[in-house]
Amino acid sequence: MSVPLDWLPDAIEPLKTGGLWRHRRCVTPLADGWCEYEGRKLKNLAGNDYLNLAHEPRVIAAMRDAVEAAGSGVTASALVSGRTPWHQRLEEDLARFHGEESAVLFPTGYAANLGTIAALVGSDDVIFCDRMNHACLVDGCRLSGAKLRIYRHTELDRLAAELQKATDFQRKWIVTDSVFSMEGDIAPLGELCDLAEAHGASIIIDEAHAFGLLGEQGRGAAELLNVESRIAVRIGTLSKALGALGGFVVGSQDLTDWLWNRARTQMFSTALPVPICAAAVAALEIVASEPDRRRSVVLLAEDLRARLRDCGFDVPAGIGPIVPVILGSPEWTLDAAAHLAEAGYLVAAIRPPTVPQGTSRLRITVNAACTEQDLTGLVTALESWQVVRGC
Repeated sequence: MSVPLDWLPDAIEPLKTGGLWRHRRCVTPLADGWCEYEGRKLKNLAGNDYLNLAHEPRVIAAMRDAVEAAGSGVTASALVSGRTPWHQRLEEDLARFHGEESAVLFPTGYAANLGTIAALVGSDDVIFCDRMNHACLVDGCRLSGAKLRIYRHTELDRLAAELQKATDFQRKWIVTDSVFSMEGDIAPLGELCDLAEAHGASIIIDEAHAFGLLGEQGRGAAELLNVESRIAVRIGTLSKALGALGGFVVGSQDLTDWLWNRARTQMFSTALPVPICAAAVAALEIVASEPDRRRSVVLLAEDLRARLRDCGFDVPAGIGPIVPVILGSPEWTLDAAAHLAEAGYLVAAIRPPTVPQGTSRLRITVNAACTEQDLTGLVTALESWQVVRGC
């Protein structure tokens, strides 16, 4: 008699031998950008708490007050009884911050992308998805049932040709991250808007890694590149620069009303806990009132890129806190990450299928708790790894 899952050991083995096996870490977050992992205190350069707000006393105080007032969870979807005055306040603040009519919340950024694309895009449409988009955007495109076309933001002439040929569809959509999560580079939003307008397409962007960081007010890459009014749908997350949890969409009242009625990941998920909403409100106030936080992160990351390149590392051009170091093989990447952990730094080792074959990398994320001394130590540790491994 066969065991239904007896194929799993054989399927797992190639992942282990190829350096692609993932282990479940248990990391204890600490204040000021530190964490504890396997008994060691490490500087956390692997997370996305870009503005160091997850441990900000004002954010924690807002959460504490909210949990005492409303408890730990709302126990129902927003559509039923889970939307509270705290949710309403957060929606209103997000809409006002972005200069839009309305906002709608989702339980995660993943759910925001998945649900929004599937709710707006239909089987009679064609959707153009950047090759480097996050998995949630790709999955949303697939779930929509639309004809899917993949493009590269470095080859917009090919995208233009594909848009020109796409004549037998009800609607055309272009879907892109504004800042790519594994590359750290910024999408050419101005050129994409030009193409969309020339070919009757609409643009959906995910500002996950730009919201709270880029632009004069911190609204994201669309603000930085002055194309906010040319973007049909703007999606964001509360779990990165704001140090909280959840996703959101901002736009017209018609857009958010439609999502309220059609986005299944929002309709059929329990709403965000009240303390999370309160934390996000407090964090958004800090983003709006303390621009030096985001400016310092951008400048530190820019300096780190330059210093790593001076050491001979392959560091793609980018903007914002994500600094990848391309090492090529999964084995080298895991080895470098282990070396950095020994030196006191927690850095993510990114391997396929998250990134294409041959592009395994360290993904360093600079945050507002970093100092120049921290980054000097990181560069020194990577240089020593370079010498030891002879690369």
